[in-house]
Amino acid sequence: MQWACPMIVPEEEIGISVYWTRDIPGIGGKLKSLPEDFIVEEISLFPPEDPDGEMSVAVVKHRNWEMNRLVRRLSTNLRISRNKIHFAGTKDKRSISTQLMTFDVPLEALATISIPDVEILSMYRSKSPLRLGNLIGNRFRILVREVDGEDIGQRVSTMASRMKDLGGFPNFFGIQRFGVTRPVTHLIGKAMIRGDFEKAVMQYLSEETEHEAPGFQEARKFISETRDFEAALKIFPKEMTFERTMIGHLSRRPDDFAGALKALPRNLIMMFVHAYQSFLFNRILSIRIEKELPLNRAIAGDVVLPLDKHGLPDHRRYIRVTAENIDRVNEQLAGNKGFVSGSLFGSDPELADGEMGEIEHRVIRDESLESEDFIVPDIREASSKGMRRELLSPITDFGYVILDNDIQFSFALNKGCYATSLLREFMKAKLIDY
Repeated sequence: MQWACPMIVPEEEIGISVYWTRDIPGIGGKLKSLPEDFIVEEISLFPPEDPDGEMSVAVVKHRNWEMNRLVRRLSTNLRISRNKIHFAGTKDKRSISTQLMTFDVPLEALATISIPDVEILSMYRSKSPLRLGNLIGNRFRILVREVDGEDIGQRVSTMASRMKDLGGFPNFFGIQRFGVTRPVTHLIGKAMIRGDFEKAVMQYLSEETEHEAPGFQEARKFISETRDFEAALKIFPKEMTFERTMIGHLSRRPDDFAGALKALPRNLIMMFVHAYQSFLFNRILSIRIEKELPLNRAIAGDVVLPLDKHGLPDHRRYIRVTAENIDRVNEQLAGNKGFVSGSLFGSDPELADGEMGEIEHRVIRDESLESEDFIVPDIREASSKGMRRELLSPITDFGYVILDNDIQFSFALNKGCYATSLLREFMKAKLIDY
């Protein structure tokens, strides 16, 4: 069967300009109509149990909770600083997620938690707190509703076969990295590394979108037109927690935009700059695909990531591919013992050579960037050395079931890899449908 080539890629604004399966039409559909449609189970690295440990380790199940707001609610409920709550991975808000967390409180205190749609499944004591990234991956069970078109089964089967032959899918950062209803996170990060904290704050507060609730839109319009921070505190809905935190600071110190950003949780400050680095990576990966360079095989000049003890890409060790070692490297890649990588550009970059190096330098040049830009002395949390990221995300335990006009997918991914980036290959839908 001949299929037309879909040319529209809705993620251009977040750096993605291509599909790997671009010759096969998508099935459309919508994600997360209900939190129950998006079920995530963390594949955790459990700290060793120790009855004399200071930390309480718990498996936490939560429904429709954004991570920062969940941590804030838990800290209030437990009457401890949010800095005494640790987790390894940030989950999608509109989901039912199960993940490991550690708390610097007695087990008895955890047992008293009473928060809507939050459940403690198990707990024990340990001496070791969790750290961000201290996990292996995630298992997903995702319902895509309202798929459309003919030959749905054949299209899904063909795309799945194509990605099996590749060994995975292009490891783009998904839309939730940037904000589904309001994809501005990377723009805020870009302003921050330029030292334009006023622009960063005002983008966060005032950038409007039709996909937000009317009350949110009205509040953003008010702050954009008046910059009356004191009055804005009476207008911004209480659900806009972090906007209100920034506005509260600015109502007391109207010109301290850096201070307004620093009033946010540390991981949220870091997320802005990381989102901009993610945009740059998406551009690099898009260009590599457009130039029809391989993702599962190295070319001269590439930087390859070996595997760590858990079988994951080791982002601390790099193997540079040369004419002398390319055959040996590609033998290792064919045996699933490494990954070709792209740059997450920062203050201490490790850039590729050869044709991949030309792509990376082109993206950096187009954005008028220098490595020093990612040292942000006024907001140290925003500084980022950068790293390299695998171009290809492997998929395990992949399956799907067609249910009338819906499809349920199930699969597991390594940490840091986005289920939406896999599903976009099948769906090829509008951004808001993710």
